[in-house]
Amino acid sequence: MREKEKYNREILDLIRSMQNIDFITPEDIPNIDLYMDQVTTFMDEHLVSSKRFDDDKILTKTMINNYTKNNLLPPPNKKKYSKEHMLLLIYIYYFKNFLAINDIKDILDPVSNLFFDGNGSKKMDDIYSDIVNLILENMDSQLRDIIRKSNKSNKLYSELSDEDEKKTLSKFAFICMLSFDVWVKKTIIENLVDDTLGKKKNTVSSNSSNTKAKKNK
Repeated sequence: MREKEKYNREILDLIRSMQNIDFITPEDIPNIDLYMDQVTTFMDEHLVSSKRFDDDKILTKTMINNYTKNNLLPPPNKKKYSKEHMLLLIYIYYFKNFLAINDIKDILDPVSNLFFDGNGSKKMDDIYSDIVNLILENMDSQLRDIIRKSNKSNKLYSELSDEDEKKTLSKFAFICMLSFDVWVKKTIIENLVDDTLGKKKNTVSSNSSNTKAKKNK
């Protein structure tokens, strides 16, 4: 029982820690253009809480150069990066954890083309603020859903008497539930990207329809 309580406490502590994620606000970003070293230093200082391990790299010169080379990021102006550059780098940092580089480019291109360098009816920092506020507003409901999944996975094997077996299977079930959530959301994002580009989609619903059609033959 003590092991189970310890495990549950660890999960709850982990979930609560998600409420303390550091978000870079537009006000945090200097209103002056920055050189490469200043950009990497800024990101390291402001996104340190998102590291998994202490020696993880947030952003390196090589990464930034590759983003520019692959047209994810507009070229710097006289080796200096603007506030708009910084905001795009923040998006890239989070997207690259679960999306392919080509998908990130397809997501950011329309926004960059419309609003970079003060073009369009909205400023890039205003758009970023809107998105951060949406995320924060949705944070509590997301955390409640994670807690619900944790409780369900704990109950799934409550009949087992061996605590090691119970903990192992409960954690595995919890990971699978969270992984399915990630897969579903990633698939939706990829289909949204493909839809924007007019690509042919191989959706779950079409696969299901094809399977049913084959069964009926």
